[in-house]
Amino acid sequence: MSWSDADEAFLVEVPDRPGCMADGGSYEEAVANAQRIIAEWIEQAEAMGRPIPVAKGRLMEA
Repeated sequence: MSWSDADEAFLVEVPDRPGCMADGGSYEEAVANAQRIIAEWIEQAEAMGRPIPVAKGRLMEA
């Protein structure tokens, strides 16, 4: 997780989910948003018949 001065938000990138990112005005909000986005990413991948990588269980800075 990192802070973006340009966006005035915390940024979260989910390395096990290509293109999956979230942000929030607080650390807690960014993590909650990331959890929601991960669930939506998985739902969409399943709907499209795409493989879902095994999660390594960590978030990285964006």
